[in-house]
Amino acid sequence: MRYLVPLAVLVAIVAGLGTVKFRQIQTLLHAKERAEKMGPPPEVVGTTVAAEDSWEGTIAAVGTVAAVRGVAVSNESPGVVSAIHFESGQVVRAGQVLVELDTSVERAQLASAEAKKQLADLSAGRSRALAEREAASKAQLDADEAQLKTSSADFGALKAQIDRKTVRAPFAGRLGIRNVNLGQYLQPGTPVTVLESLGSVYVDFTVPQQYLPDVKVGTPVRVALKDTVAGGAGVFTGTIGAVDPQIDSTTRSIKLRASVPNQKDKLRPGMFVNVEVVRNQKSRVVTAPVTAVVHASYGDSVFVVEPAANVEASDKPAKVARQQFVRIGPTRGDFVAILDGVKAGQELVTAGAFKLRNGSPVVVNNSIKLSPAIAPHVENQ
Repeated sequence: MRYLVPLAVLVAIVAGLGTVKFRQIQTLLHAKERAEKMGPPPEVVGTTVAAEDSWEGTIAAVGTVAAVRGVAVSNESPGVVSAIHFESGQVVRAGQVLVELDTSVERAQLASAEAKKQLADLSAGRSRALAEREAASKAQLDADEAQLKTSSADFGALKAQIDRKTVRAPFAGRLGIRNVNLGQYLQPGTPVTVLESLGSVYVDFTVPQQYLPDVKVGTPVRVALKDTVAGGAGVFTGTIGAVDPQIDSTTRSIKLRASVPNQKDKLRPGMFVNVEVVRNQKSRVVTAPVTAVVHASYGDSVFVVEPAANVEASDKPAKVARQQFVRIGPTRGDFVAILDGVKAGQELVTAGAFKLRNGSPVVVNNSIKLSPAIAPHVENQ
């Protein structure tokens, strides 16, 4: 009898614990059923509406800036540098003296040649006067005339030799870094500096051969130093000035040269630039911000926000994101043309698309919204 009371208490405790555990399990099972019925929690995303726009046709390419006129300035004759009349980076005019080589020996010879020329001129003049009065022979007159010509030629040769030891700017432009110093001995053809013309530059680039009908001489182009050529700072306009008559047999591309005014001297030879050839046509395209496109190895896609089907519970999200594969075209600033897969007026996810999958419930929150632009301008750039 004394064992029955503890046994009854133990059974009651075990029964109570079992009841509590059973209710906990039932609660968890009901919560699971409710969670399965309601689905995963919605994701907060930002959206925008795809729009239709008219875009001009362009051909994108990569180009290299080249000088309209650019030379390595060098000396013709050997000699020692006696004077330098320029500084690195200086703007010079055509014919300006840059470097003088030592001409002391040549100038002494020039003075002697000038004296001989003057003497020959006097002798020839005297012989002419005597020949007119028949006081001098024809042979003497011819000898004096020949001596005058020889003296004049020697004088001119020495003067030309002195001029060749003076290095001048062949045209107006900006000089490069100085490569010579006073007292330095220069062999013929030693580079003194480089000279690039100002005002305009060439931009050399290539396009595929199928665009040959669209790249005639005079076709307008846009050149940019940044990632976009749709407008804004750092964009220059020009025209195609030359089309190579041959097609590259390796790349099947056409080499083109555009002439571009170099405002504020921002384009320098050797620079990498983006080029757009403006085609004489416009087309209607569906556009969306580039952030709406999800790139993957199996293709590009966007998430279209649509009303959820069979909404029963009031707390269930009323919108879902449907993944739609698309074919994208060219970009303009922060926008991309969607050639296939999306129609104008559809709501697309532009923020938070990376955390979605097909059919994910979403909640749209556009309180903080990006402002994409055709010609974006980055501050402090």
